[in-house]
Amino acid sequence: MTVRFVLDASIVITWAMGGEAHPLADSALVALQTGSAAVPAIFWYEIRNILVLNERRGRIDPSDSTQFLADLDEFDIKANFPQDSGACIALARKHALSVYDSAYLALAIHERLPLATLNRTLAAAAAIEGIPSLV
Repeated sequence: MTVRFVLDASIVITWAMGGEAHPLADSALVALQTGSAAVPAIFWYEIRNILVLNERRGRIDPSDSTQFLADLDEFDIKANFPQDSGACIALARKHALSVYDSAYLALAIHERLPLATLNRTLAAAAAIEGIPSLV
């Protein structure tokens, strides 16, 4: 069965960082191998920023970051742009989220898709909004 879901950067970065496995991240990786993910445009910048920060901390080598991004490009992950910035701000205010995190929630609501995230605040907001978690 092909699954489509909204993929949060908190899930993806566990794939890049050794020793940070999580059952939900593992499930998302399995789902993505045969399915597809929607992401807000900020996703691609967020992933790169997290990788660079971890390079500076000595947790990952730049060559590993480059390879990880190349591997990530092999998956069916599409940036989706029809988000209403007013919805993002409203969700951020309502659930005490960053606007960046609310972009994932707004996309899940707009597309009526489950959300894969390790961010507890975002997951709780999604549940309140009736958005299921990818299990």
